[in-house]
Amino acid sequence: MGGRPDRRTVGLWLVAVMGLLSARPAVCQSDQIILATTTSTRDAGLLDSLLPVFERRTGYTVKVIAVGSGQALAMGRRGDADVVLSHAPEAERALVDSGYFVSRRLVMHNDFLFVGPPGDPAGLRGMTDPVAALQRIAQREASFVSRGDQSGTHQMEQKLWRVAGIRPPGAGGWYTESGHGMGETLQMTDQKRAYTITDRATYLAWRDKLQLVPVVEGDRRLYNVYHVLELNPKNAPRINLAGGRAFADFLVSPEAQALIGEFGKAQFGQSLFVPDAGKEASR
Repeated sequence: MGGRPDRRTVGLWLVAVMGLLSARPAVCQSDQIILATTTSTRDAGLLDSLLPVFERRTGYTVKVIAVGSGQALAMGRRGDADVVLSHAPEAERALVDSGYFVSRRLVMHNDFLFVGPPGDPAGLRGMTDPVAALQRIAQREASFVSRGDQSGTHQMEQKLWRVAGIRPPGAGGWYTESGHGMGETLQMTDQKRAYTITDRATYLAWRDKLQLVPVVEGDRRLYNVYHVLELNPKNAPRINLAGGRAFADFLVSPEAQALIGEFGKAQFGQSLFVPDAGKEASR
């Protein structure tokens, strides 16, 4: 009793421990995938078109967490999502360069536009220059609602304000931050009879519920591009690596790209997103 174990017993213990360690996967390979995505893909209804097809084809189920692109990328960086669909190019490139994502593939694009009340109190209708439009909004102190959530839309808006040389005022002035997704921001803008910047897909999906009308559009600076990003398992060992890659591969597949290209045509007479897989990103 109380004696030291013999060599044979120690050897058996070591074999058992090594077996357990080798059987433990480096990453989670469940049948559920957590997708962190910008709210525009949800609010426009695109995911309702794509996800059932992917789930039938693969047997995976997808849990969607729709937040601003900044938050979606932060979730990917922390390993709280398995794959990210985003439209914040500058932030994406920085995180890829830092090694948090191992793949960033072009999926689709649409564009941003300014919308506002039918009366157009700032006199923006017909303008194409987004910087000049923001300067006029500020000069006339016309009500403006910002996402204020570090989403791709908000990051683009902040960049335009910087180019315009204007720092919007804090709370209580003509500039308001909603802190919500695009659909809710459009509703707030409508209620306040204000202006905002929106992606075209979400605006068209909500158009019949709003009084807002397009006032500024068509400039190349309003280009809105979406990428799918796969996480680096070295930085996020808990992720479902195979599931995330399967979903990323699906988004750029001919089947998904065809669905993206047709999405919205029956209801709006135009596609809400333009498929871009395989093209070289120019922005």
